[in-house]
Amino acid sequence: MSEDDRTRAMRSPGDGRPLPRRDEEPPRSGGAPAHPIPGSAPTRAHEQPRAPEEPRSSARVYGKARSGNSPVRPLKKPPREPREPRLRGRIKGATILKIIAGALAVLLVLAVVGFFWINSRIQTIDGVLDEYEGRPADTPGTNWLLVGSDSREGLTAAERRKLATGRAVGRRTDSMMLLHIPEGGDRPTLVSLPRDSAVSIPGQGRNKLNAAFAIGGPQLLTRTIENVTGIRIDNYMEVGFAGFVDIVDAVGGVEICVKSPINDPKAGLKLKKGCQEMDGGTALGYVRTRKGGALPDFERTKRQRQFLSAVVKKAASPLVLINPFTSIPLAMGATDAVRVDTGTGAFDLLSLGLAMGGSPVTTVVPFGGNESVAGGQAVKWETTRAIQLFDALKEDKPVPKDVLDKG
Repeated sequence: MSEDDRTRAMRSPGDGRPLPRRDEEPPRSGGAPAHPIPGSAPTRAHEQPRAPEEPRSSARVYGKARSGNSPVRPLKKPPREPREPRLRGRIKGATILKIIAGALAVLLVLAVVGFFWINSRIQTIDGVLDEYEGRPADTPGTNWLLVGSDSREGLTAAERRKLATGRAVGRRTDSMMLLHIPEGGDRPTLVSLPRDSAVSIPGQGRNKLNAAFAIGGPQLLTRTIENVTGIRIDNYMEVGFAGFVDIVDAVGGVEICVKSPINDPKAGLKLKKGCQEMDGGTALGYVRTRKGGALPDFERTKRQRQFLSAVVKKAASPLVLINPFTSIPLAMGATDAVRVDTGTGAFDLLSLGLAMGGSPVTTVVPFGGNESVAGGQAVKWETTRAIQLFDALKEDKPVPKDVLDKG
């Protein structure tokens, strides 16, 4: 080994001094590598080293060589697939459905139980609509005979004094109305039958209509009305004084508009003109009084129709029916107060309530003049228009307008 080789081997690279060069090598600058890098071209001291070229990208994508020099960008995440609703949500929905189904089942059971309970409490009268020779044939629609009895049954002595009902015993008809419910869903027709009407009572001759009830009860009254009108009665309902008061109080009273002031000590009534809320006692006096109007009995029948429509409409309202604090007392009061024929049940009473709640057409049998009968002076019906009225009801047709106007 020559001296230069020994010196080169003993020198540490990078000390800043140039190394002794070999004869065949070009001069090197300090800090240059002691030996040339394999595969690289020799550089001269006066030449600046060139920056290395950017290597060509050789990335591979999914196992294949990638083309191009651009940097590899990260792949976008694939869209997330919609998840199925969480089990907790499904359980919650199912629970709600079960609750609703359970509530409906409970309501259905209560409705069935309530129906049988009400049906069992209804008081019936035997023989009211029994068949007899010459009874009118059945006609379309449903015909109700609604009777307000002046029976004091169920009233104490103190209540009689308070309501000014007097001490009379027995039962008489205080009001009579014929309600026709059409088959086609048209408006019902409510016709007042004045209690002092002159009629022929089977086996009793000519007398006032209310005499039929006094003589033969509901059976003779129903037969008399069927004979004079030619209309077959399908259902009979009777309400006494005590029941009337209970029903009105059960629905929380009824608002009635009074056309003129009324002061009638005999009926225990003193009212101002205008719309006002009436309780059971006040309402009873209002439908009984004969005060007011040129024809007191005619005005009386108008008030009876007005009040009956108002009280039934309120009783059939959802706010009364769905509230147990009003519907239960109403059901108890109505079943205690009402007496019906043996063929009438809870469904029939419901149908009656719905019909009365639908604002029926109201009128009175056309009448004019008086007639002397066994019971004294009675109201004489206007035959032609009365026949037109009853024929329209028998044929399930609207009552002619001129007949309604006359009524």
